[in-house]
Amino acid sequence: MIPLITAVNLAKAYGEQVLFTEATFRINPGERIGLVGRNGHGKTTLLRLLAGEEEPDQGTISMPKHYTIGYLQQHLKFSRPTLLEEACLGLPAGQQGESWRVEKILLGLGFSKEDFTRPPEAFSGGFQVRLNLAKILAAEPNLLLLDEPSNYLDITSIRWLVRFLQTWKNELILVTHDRQLMDQVITHTLGIHRQKLRKLAGNTAKYYEQIAKEEEIYEKTRINEEKKRKEIETFINRFRAKATLSSRVQSRIKMLEKRERPEKLAKPEVLAFSFPEAPMPGKVVLEAKGLSFAYQPAGPLLIDNLSFTVGQNDRIGIIGPNGKGKTTLLRLLAGELKPTKGFLRGHPALQTGYFGQTNVERLDPQKTILEELLATSPACTLEQARKISGAFMFRGDLAHKKIAVLSGGEKSRVLLSKLLLAPSNLLLLDEPTNHLDMEACDSLLEALDAYNGALILVTHNEMYLHALVNKLIVFDRDRVFFFDGNYQRFLDEIGWADDREDAPSPKAETAPANDRKALRQERAELINRRSAVLTPLAAKIHQLETAIATLEEELEKNNAALVAAATTGCGETIAKLAKRNAEINTETEKLYAELVKATDDYERAAAVFEAELRKLTAG
Repeated sequence: MIPLITAVNLAKAYGEQVLFTEATFRINPGERIGLVGRNGHGKTTLLRLLAGEEEPDQGTISMPKHYTIGYLQQHLKFSRPTLLEEACLGLPAGQQGESWRVEKILLGLGFSKEDFTRPPEAFSGGFQVRLNLAKILAAEPNLLLLDEPSNYLDITSIRWLVRFLQTWKNELILVTHDRQLMDQVITHTLGIHRQKLRKLAGNTAKYYEQIAKEEEIYEKTRINEEKKRKEIETFINRFRAKATLSSRVQSRIKMLEKRERPEKLAKPEVLAFSFPEAPMPGKVVLEAKGLSFAYQPAGPLLIDNLSFTVGQNDRIGIIGPNGKGKTTLLRLLAGELKPTKGFLRGHPALQTGYFGQTNVERLDPQKTILEELLATSPACTLEQARKISGAFMFRGDLAHKKIAVLSGGEKSRVLLSKLLLAPSNLLLLDEPTNHLDMEACDSLLEALDAYNGALILVTHNEMYLHALVNKLIVFDRDRVFFFDGNYQRFLDEIGWADDREDAPSPKAETAPANDRKALRQERAELINRRSAVLTPLAAKIHQLETAIATLEEELEKNNAALVAAATTGCGETIAKLAKRNAEINTETEKLYAELVKATDDYERAAAVFEAELRKLTAG
């Protein structure tokens, strides 16, 4: 296969900060590449090099003549009076009359048909960025460069974008902190790691597994090499003075000079923390009854007659399109807004930790990170502030950086670190993954999974929804409602009213009514069959996970009892517990085997139904 783009020995640095050196890779026809690496390690810079907006310090990038590149820009400049006319500027030459293609893309990205005649300047900054994205997608460039496209999209638009990119016929390089979005789209992973670039076939998990495996082998080789060097040095030092062995000593000295000494790999900095927990004696943490809210006394209700309770270990996801009231609801729960009707009642022992989108604006730009932490709580000591800032990768002098010079991701880490200054039993988080890199998102997910309090989370990240939540508050179908079930069950039983696979394209609207009715009926039958197959499998998976957790909890208690029995010397108890532990281990292994099979069955069945659904929609 002849590569379309070849990068050879690229190097780029800003002052003393080296982003990458000797970077060589190829992009072949039809490859969809996920570009991964930590924030500040050069992902955006590499995209700018490929787009021709910057020049490398060394090396070359070659591509065919007339090869077009579409790069999602954040700067906003428009020249047409309406949204649709502006978006149609993206159409390639010869397709200027095919506005239906642009309409389909705009609908997929969350615009309504009523929006088509509005001026571009009338939209918020986030929707203006979506307009730029629509123009690039309509242009169908040879190489599409997308840098964090999901930052400005809601959950239904992200789902549409995934389906759109899965059918992208040309080349694509995608940067996103949303691992699930990336893994659903890409064919290859290109990583910036230790100032080098590495491209591998497969998703991000395969890439990171390969890197970890290679570094483990490198470290074992380095340790063996150090051991051999010490043996040679010991021989030299021991027999240097012996004339009879001088030739052998000299031989080993030369051998030592020729041997390369591998450097020990520095461990990458990781976000490592846990949220401090406050005790909660009650089963119900918070209760909402008939909750309604409008920003104006006579204005439309964003939230109307919503009731739900929050248990002490509930994980509730607040989901829905942008602008429907998700952040408003979280501000109501945090006490920043007062309900128009209804009430909120918290347990007397309720202690809340709140991460809000607008909280970034409340950081004092003139304070350093340490000063911001110290100002959060009178009880916070300098030692505690240094420890917390270090856990969030602001070690040493970095803790003295002013808020004003921090990036969006760094400010998000400061906000998260402030939550560690006071124990809580209810966390309220509004899009906490925005501006974090993929590794930081993984660390946050681990910390939330380990948190023993209640969690209410606004997010468009479906990986977080699948991994964390067991209940939902859904903004959809022009209403808000409580759903007592996890996200997969919501998708299976209800689904999104505005999901783009349901949105007919302008071409489809010309189809006969009978054909559309038959298509809807066929799709409904497929969804019913999917639910009939997947729901029992999901229930079985849940049952097995619960059984395993119960056994592991019993094993933990037994181990504690064994320690106590060993202290008192009670042989009968030790024998009994040891026997039971052996039984638990056998049962657990059996359940794990069943869980692996059930999970494989679920994923295979889900993939089959998803393929059928895509085929039906495309048809």
